Amino acid sequence: MAAVAMLAGVSSAAVYEVGDKTGWTIMGSPNYTLWASSKMFHVGDTVVFTYNKQFHNVLAVSKADYKNCDATKPMATWSTGNDSVVLNTTGHHYFLCGFTGHCALGQKVDIRVASSSAAPSEAPTPESSGGGAPAAPSPHPNAASKALVAGRSVAATVAASLLSLAAAVLA
Repeated sequence: MAAVAMLAGVSSAAVYEVGDKTGWTIMGSPNYTLWASSKMFHVGDTVVFTYNKQFHNVLAVSKADYKNCDATKPMATWSTGNDSVVLNTTGHHYFLCGFTGHCALGQKVDIRVASSSAAPSEAPTPESSGGGAPAAPSPHPNAASKALVAGRSVAATVAASLLSLAAAVLA
């Protein structure tokens, strides 16, 4: 019964793999603008960047740096090859690859997080005092890779885990 009570507090955050099966790359000229525009992102969702870390990385940048493909002043940098980023604020989140020439070839994405009453309620993240750029999203410690592969949300995975645990305890 405690597991059922815990489910009430689980949000419906989703996990998205940037570029879907293509991942984060310049091979095949993926259209990350089209990819992002086909999704509806909410606060609490996670985006996963999957790539070869010898040839790519992920930088969170300002709008101006995104437009100019300027990788010299990132707000955050990820470089593991399997990076999960929680979208913790509404508005635009700008990412690009910091390897020379990759951004100019299209390896950049503008992820717009909708302000929606369906989004989990969280305290807003304070913005930096330098120019009003949105705060960098925080890395997510768990990519929920099983949920991502199965196409399920993190909430569905947590719910299934809790129900399995409850069944084991009650058995």
